[in-house]
Amino acid sequence: MIDTRSNIEVRQDTILSERQIRWDRRFLRLAEFWASECSKDPSTKVGAVIVRPDQTIASMGFNGFARGVLDDERLDNRELKYPRIVHAEVNAIVNSAERLNGCTLYVYPLPPCLPCASICIQAGISRVVSIRQDNARWSFSITEACVDLDSAGIPYTLYPESIVNELPSI
Repeated sequence: MIDTRSNIEVRQDTILSERQIRWDRRFLRLAEFWASECSKDPSTKVGAVIVRPDQTIASMGFNGFARGVLDDERLDNRELKYPRIVHAEVNAIVNSAERLNGCTLYVYPLPPCLPCASICIQAGISRVVSIRQDNARWSFSITEACVDLDSAGIPYTLYPESIVNELPSI
């Protein structure tokens, strides 16, 4: 379903209140900040924030090599980098000190890929929020991730990129 108010793609027939959209914008901005500050990947900086139902942060993650693995020239070589990169969603899940049932996952700037969506489902994430992407390289994996999220009954919201830069309404 497309919410015509702001071109938001929403699955599982979720109706978003203006209040929820403001919270989503805040946490997407936080994921963007975390990616820009922490990710060492020179080509794609991804951040993830896991939020409890009471709007407090349970965990955060960014894409990068595993803890303790040297960030070196392998980051510039996709053939060497891709098998080593731990995705932001996975880092946020494994770094959490609690069960994540009922939590919302915010990911910027890409929606979860298929393997990450599967891990989110297994971890008990109850909603996924991200930015709509038309990146051909990730298209198949993102589409299949959305299919699995639908199948598992997990709603997801994909906002246009502009949502992150919009000023909040007062």
